[in-house]
Amino acid sequence: MSSSTLEFWPTSTAEDAQVIIRAVYKQVLGNPHVMDSERLVAAESQLCNGALSVREFVRAVAKSDFYRSRYFESCAPYRFVELNFLHILGRAPQDQTEVSAHIVRCVAEGYDAEIDSYIDSDEYTNAFGENVVPYYRGKSSAANSKQVGYNRMFALDRGPAQVDSSVTSSQLVAALGGNMANKIKASSATVIGSGTEKRFKITVAGSKFDAPRRVSTTEYIVSASKMTPQIKRINSTNGKIVSITEI
Repeated sequence: MSSSTLEFWPTSTAEDAQVIIRAVYKQVLGNPHVMDSERLVAAESQLCNGALSVREFVRAVAKSDFYRSRYFESCAPYRFVELNFLHILGRAPQDQTEVSAHIVRCVAEGYDAEIDSYIDSDEYTNAFGENVVPYYRGKSSAANSKQVGYNRMFALDRGPAQVDSSVTSSQLVAALGGNMANKIKASSATVIGSGTEKRFKITVAGSKFDAPRRVSTTEYIVSASKMTPQIKRINSTNGKIVSITEI
């Protein structure tokens, strides 16, 4: 999935609005094929004429029959919650406490309240505001963030060919329940060493592997299959990972 930022402005054209609409469908619905009969025509029209913000369009899509039937009614509860995090907040759940709180809310307060809890959160406001389309934030790690969050994001986001509704069982239940890290596994569509494997740039502050050691900023280019060993090596030198970005 793309992590490019798309924002709808008062000066945006009709063509811009269609780009926003397609991006929201792709992000929130988990990269599906949306037929014309499944589109939210009234909500799209309200977005185009300024009566609806991107945030409210996201809410309409997440509460649609399309989303509910594919993720609430067809998936295990744990999978439903982990995909809500992915689709709406653009990240993986960090721990069991987060997931448990949402499952309890969904049972006690209902489907709409569960969806609203993400969209009305301070986190959503700070990350996307009113008019930025949600995007996957896990590929560009924040300074000093835990590696486990990146690994869990990678377990959910398997690239542009994935369709989230094709997987109905949780990908994180064991790791979150046991407070363990997810292993990063190479995609089944990737041939290691073929030149098609994803590569990442890790920017590190405060470590050098050569002597004499000195404070510096260093960049490492690694393949997805080598990510975990490289991060462990960086951590062993007390380096601080500033960012991880796909290249």
